[in-house]
Amino acid sequence: MRLEAEFTSEPFHGEGSPPEHAVAARDAATEAGLDTDFGPLGTLARGEAKELLEALPAIAKAALESGATRVTLQLRRADEPGSAPVVELNDALARLIADVERELGAKLGELDRAGKQRAVRLLRERGAFGLRKSVSSVADALGVTRFTVYNYLNREAD
Repeated sequence: MRLEAEFTSEPFHGEGSPPEHAVAARDAATEAGLDTDFGPLGTLARGEAKELLEALPAIAKAALESGATRVTLQLRRADEPGSAPVVELNDALARLIADVERELGAKLGELDRAGKQRAVRLLRERGAFGLRKSVSSVADALGVTRFTVYNYLNREAD
């Protein structure tokens, strides 16, 4: 049986070099002989179930010992007919949006202006805007234009 594991480590960094904890987690997966795809918010590792499952403690340990405050893991079978397509690391944006919605207690589109600005700030702090087309996706979730999201981002930078 083949498995895929998507793991993310926090805190996220939006731009520049990836955080040490993310690199350490990826390196631990690679050292275990797993195929990896490294993205701005997470790593996807693929391999035979035995090897992948045995590598998970080393991956988590490497991330935590290198400064991660949280490691999140999703596992799925990758060899079943009709199984879901390969996990896209851009799904991390959807998870970040869902986390912010839970934290703020409402869907992003239901928030008032101040709430939407706070949501953009939280998403920026968690590295959401390092993902391709993230501004458009966040604008859609907020029910505003991309221009508005850029204004919120610029306001935070000032």
